[in-house]
Amino acid sequence: MGLFDKLFGEFVDVIEWTDDSNDTMVYRFERYGNEIKYGAKLTVREGQAAVFVNEGEVADVLGPGMYELETRNLPILSTVLSWDHAFSSPFKAEVYFVNTRRFVDLKWGTKNPLMIRDSEFGAARVRAFGTYAVKVSDPLKFLREIVGTDGHFQVEEISNQLRNLITSRFSSAVGAAGIPVLDMAANYEQLGDVIHTRIAPEFGEYGLELTRLLVENISVPPAVEEALDKRTSAGMVGNLDKYMKYQTGVAMEAGAANPGGAAGAGIGMGAGLAMGQQMANSMQGSSAAGSAAAMPPPLKAAAEYHVAVDGVATGPFSMAGLQQQHQNGSLRSDTLVWTVGMEDWSEAGRVSDLADLFASKAPPPLPAS
Repeated sequence: MGLFDKLFGEFVDVIEWTDDSNDTMVYRFERYGNEIKYGAKLTVREGQAAVFVNEGEVADVLGPGMYELETRNLPILSTVLSWDHAFSSPFKAEVYFVNTRRFVDLKWGTKNPLMIRDSEFGAARVRAFGTYAVKVSDPLKFLREIVGTDGHFQVEEISNQLRNLITSRFSSAVGAAGIPVLDMAANYEQLGDVIHTRIAPEFGEYGLELTRLLVENISVPPAVEEALDKRTSAGMVGNLDKYMKYQTGVAMEAGAANPGGAAGAGIGMGAGLAMGQQMANSMQGSSAAGSAAAMPPPLKAAAEYHVAVDGVATGPFSMAGLQQQHQNGSLRSDTLVWTVGMEDWSEAGRVSDLADLFASKAPPPLPAS
């Protein structure tokens, strides 16, 4: 620096920083030889903190406000430099302005697809994207752990590290949550809260506060998306017969709108063939239904009975055989009989199917003359 810069640095006694960027986290106030006059004016605006560093060691931290730099508001630096109340000469110290506002709309995302186990599709690969917001919560820790001696520290210098941290914790959270791929869209907020809770302490180790984390999209590879689209389309079709009728009607309407075109002729021919096939199927169905309705029901098979003769089961005998036995007197009303469906042997006269055999055959009496 020239003589003018030296003189300007020695006599200018106003220290302030107005941020004209959107990505500066720390700015070191430049002074010639780092010389600051005792009693100089320091302006710290809202969303800022001023950190004094003497010979590489962090001293005092001042929040928003206007200060006159002297022993009462720089106690640590005063002790280090052994100032007394009469001290009035310039002193050497570095002043770092730390931007404590929120840095929003920072992007995070998976560089490579994550392999997860899905309850419906088995193994699946997913990718995720989102945004997050961060702010400096502890200026001293942030300077010690991250910034060091960087005089112009920007958010992009740490965003890669923060993004990798979020991605890693997201992989663990998704794997442990067990949420099906098709249900993840309904759980973006829940996943964001889980990841935020898990990694907020790790951000705190850098002197940062993770104020917001959003999961904006979780997607599957294109091949899986195509398969899901086909599956969705098949589900929307539903009744294939109704769908074909609808398509036929659409084709006929398109053909009628352009009757002279080759496409219209082809569409009309296709629609006609489709309608003919539909009518043939309907007629065949109606014919088959009519034929089925005209056929009489099958005849009930006549029951056959076993007859007990001298304690021995004989038969089975048809109804004609039972009539013959009744006529020759071997089958009486108290004779035990049995057929399929009866629980036990029963007297023939008590079986409803054989009641006609034992009914009286005598004619009714003549009316009185």
